[in-house]
Amino acid sequence: MDLDTLRPAGHRALLEAARQEFAERGYGSTSIRDIAQRAGVSLSALYHYYGGKQELLHALLDEGMDRYRRACDTALAGAGDDPAERLEALVEATVRFRAGQRDRSAVELTEDRSLNDEQRAHFHRRRAEATRMFQDVVEDGRARALFLTPYPDDARRAVIAMCNAVAQWYRPDGELTVDDLVERYVSLALTLVEYRPRRARRSGPPDRLA
Repeated sequence: MDLDTLRPAGHRALLEAARQEFAERGYGSTSIRDIAQRAGVSLSALYHYYGGKQELLHALLDEGMDRYRRACDTALAGAGDDPAERLEALVEATVRFRAGQRDRSAVELTEDRSLNDEQRAHFHRRRAEATRMFQDVVEDGRARALFLTPYPDDARRAVIAMCNAVAQWYRPDGELTVDDLVERYVSLALTLVEYRPRRARRSGPPDRLA
């Protein structure tokens, strides 16, 4: 079940208003009053749910991570156990999420610096868990001698970085569709990990006639 359906309407309105305000103005330039006005609630109602702007940001980032993890978990559930297919599933889920949730992603990727130390540590733990999904797949591919890159950590970081960057430049009215983007990024990701199917590696040159 979508977590949004479990939240009161005022609660959902505040999260959506905060997302829009932070994406448009940035955290530092947004006031708690701006968020309340955009959500159509009073300041007292806002403080009923959240202790302040920073707490709202933390909740928004946590909610975004929940959405992203559900997208990745769903993609992996249908991918089988082949490392290349699982990497493809993660890349597709991330690209589609970043392309479809650009405002939410922009806040998540830039505003964690505005959290307090405890909130930031919590968010970074959750981000590390998401990174671990990619790391596990790359390690599995290396263990099975399907991913031949000698630089697995660098390859994993590059794959994640290029997928996340989609939120910064992709526009739905541009030349590329999301399907086009997924196809390209999956190809790039498999190139970065130096994916070599066993069949391709085992096939040698054709026998020459004597």
